[in-house]
Amino acid sequence: MGALFDAITNWDNLWRAYHLAARGKRGKRSAAAFDHRVADRLLALQAELRAKTYRPGAYRHFFIHEPKRRKISAAPFRDRVVHHALCNLIEPIFEAGFCAHSYANRAGKGTHRAVDRLQRWARRYRYVLRGDVVQHFPSLDHAILRAKLACRIDDEEVRWLIDRILESGAGVLADEYTMVYFPGDDLLAACRPRGLPIGNLTSQFWSNVYLNDFDWFVRRELGCGAYLRYVDDFALFGDSKAELWAWKDAVVARLARERLTIHAAQAQVLPTSCGIPWLGFVVYPTHRRLKRRNAVNFTVSFRQACLTGKNWG
Repeated sequence: MGALFDAITNWDNLWRAYHLAARGKRGKRSAAAFDHRVADRLLALQAELRAKTYRPGAYRHFFIHEPKRRKISAAPFRDRVVHHALCNLIEPIFEAGFCAHSYANRAGKGTHRAVDRLQRWARRYRYVLRGDVVQHFPSLDHAILRAKLACRIDDEEVRWLIDRILESGAGVLADEYTMVYFPGDDLLAACRPRGLPIGNLTSQFWSNVYLNDFDWFVRRELGCGAYLRYVDDFALFGDSKAELWAWKDAVVARLARERLTIHAAQAQVLPTSCGIPWLGFVVYPTHRRLKRRNAVNFTVSFRQACLTGKNWG
């Protein structure tokens, strides 16, 4: 057994993964059921992993509509334990190589720091190119992701586990994806496995792995020091409109290599003084405003909490 896979499947890591998966979920039926005879369940899970008989269960799907319609896929609780066990050990391997200005799903980062950073650069630069990836999670290509993961993980047993998790999510977002053909594609390109379930811890982490090469392309090859990304939203700053327009063409071409596209019509070079839509705010150099939709959702949630007596916040 490889050293990394042994560390992922040892008792201490599985025990820690169980507590991470159960955090804030102990009132849920699935977590409570696993908690009953938890030691026996973890030992059985460990045995399945080490014998390579582990197979993920079926997802439970539902939709949310904030801020837009999204299909969420919830894995069974025991699979969430496995996701945490895997990420506990492999995430630090990749974290050291991540671009500092990627803010989503990383310790010490987050939405507030991303908004603060965006505003600091809005104060320093005259123009911004803001863009986002079309159908980000449904578009992520499994073959490309596997290759990126394999660059840092040479343990075959860990790759086996990654493959099982990837295969469990193949097709769950097929109805959310609109086929895009890239140069060199034939009709079989439509059959390429793609899509990461929104809701998996692994999906959030693998999204950062997938786009890390793009982050470094912007920073190193384009030479844009004033850049940041949050999941699939990104912004490039500069004082030259012509340079930013040229960067847009380079960004489109580079993302095509990752089999991704952007909302080209919405990716415009604009003065930072006009306000930048970013993570629920419109950010200006001097102030920021909460988007009306977010204010309405906040008010509705607060009123519902008051009416039901729920501990809100």
